[in-house]
Amino acid sequence: MKPTKLVVTGAGHVGSYVLADAMKAGLFAEIAVIDADDGVARGEAMDQLHATALPSLTSVDVHPGTPGDYTDADIIICAAGQSIVKDPEHPDAEPDRTLLTDVSSRVIRQVMADIASHTHDAIVILITNPLDTMVYIAENEFGYPSGRVLGTGTMLDSARLRQAIAARLGISPSSVSGYMMGEHGATAFPVLSRVSIGGLRWDELPSAFPDFAPITPEQVRRQVVKAAFDLLNAKGWTNAGVAQSAVLLARAVVLDEQAIWPASSTLHGEYGHDGDVALSMPSVIGRGGLERRIPVTLDDWESAQLQISIDYVQQTIAAAGAGNAALVGH
Repeated sequence: MKPTKLVVTGAGHVGSYVLADAMKAGLFAEIAVIDADDGVARGEAMDQLHATALPSLTSVDVHPGTPGDYTDADIIICAAGQSIVKDPEHPDAEPDRTLLTDVSSRVIRQVMADIASHTHDAIVILITNPLDTMVYIAENEFGYPSGRVLGTGTMLDSARLRQAIAARLGISPSSVSGYMMGEHGATAFPVLSRVSIGGLRWDELPSAFPDFAPITPEQVRRQVVKAAFDLLNAKGWTNAGVAQSAVLLARAVVLDEQAIWPASSTLHGEYGHDGDVALSMPSVIGRGGLERRIPVTLDDWESAQLQISIDYVQQTIAAAGAGNAALVGH
C-alpha cells in the first residue's frame, strides 16, 4: 500500500501552521512544502524535519517541494496567497476578504494549473480567501473531478459559534453541536434551528439554563463574525483554527471517515442553484473528497440570510471573472 503523501502549498502564517498540525496528525508518511519563496519552503521543511528527532513526532519525510510533487500526492492543502491586512488607522475595522479577490484569483489559477497538469486524483483543500470564490475557480476552470476540490468553508466560523454558545451557557464547546452556513466571511450565518446542546434545541435553552439571556439570531451572527475581526486586529492574522480545520478535512479523506463538516463547494441543485455559486453547507467528507452535500431545511430568517450570502459570493465570483466557468467534470 502506497504511503500517504501531503503537499502543503503556501508556507506563510497559515500554511506553516497547517504543516505543524499535519506533522502531529500521524496521517502522512511524506509531506512536501511548496512556497513562492523557495527559502521559506526549505526552512519550514527543515525546521519540521529537525523536530522529527524528538519522540513526540513520527519519522515523516518532510522536504521542500516542487509542482512535480503534485503527481503522486494524495492530499493537497493550499494556503497560498495574501492574508487580510488590518487597517492601522481604524484598528477596530472589519476588512473585507473580497479585497483579496484580484490577487488571490491569480494565485489560485496558477496553483490549480500546476496541480491539474500533474494530477486529477489528489484531493485539493483550499484555505485562500475569499474562500468560496477561490473554490469556485478551482472546481470549475480546470476539469478537476467533482468533489475532489473543496474549501474549509465555515468550519472555523462554526467553531466560533459553538465556542460562543458554550461560553454563554458555561459549558464545554464539545457539548454544542451546530454550524454556520453560507460565505466564509461577513455574510455567514448561524443555523440556530439545527443547534443542539446535550440534545436540547435552541428554543429549549431558557428552560434548561435559567440564566441564559435571550439573544436573536442576528446578534449571534454578529458576535461570531466580529470574533474573527477581533482576532485579526489583535494578532494581525488568523491561523490556528483554520489550519486545524484543513487537517481535519484531510483526516476525513485519509481515513474515509464519512464525517459531516460545513465545507465549501459549488452547489449543484441545492437551494435552487446549479453551478452558479460556491458556499458552505453540511457535507459528507470521505475518501472521494466532498462526497455529498446535505441541503438541510432552513427557517425563514436562515433562508433570507442564505440568499444574502449567495448574492454576495456571486458578486465576488463575477469580479474574479469566473461567473461563466465551464462546469467540466460535473
